Amino acid sequence: MPSVVGPIKINSVGGGVVNFGDSFYVSPKDSAKTYSGSGSFNTGDFICTNNGLNATNTNDEDFADQLIKKNA
Repeated sequence: MPSVVGPIKINSVGGGVVNFGDSFYVSPKDSAKTYSGSGSFNTGDFICTNNGLNATNTNDEDFADQLIKKNA
């Protein structure tokens, strides 16, 4: 089904997907996995993080979380 898109302005796209009109199949083009310990992603002016013994579980028993493939 065709669609009509009027005038647009895109200043920036950082790692995103911009689609106009119809799309048959959309899949991600980037994949990342991040492991971090407790209190590592805290942000702010005055952070006080008291952590005792901690461990980060990095075991991943899946074959693939989300496949990166071409569009159909």
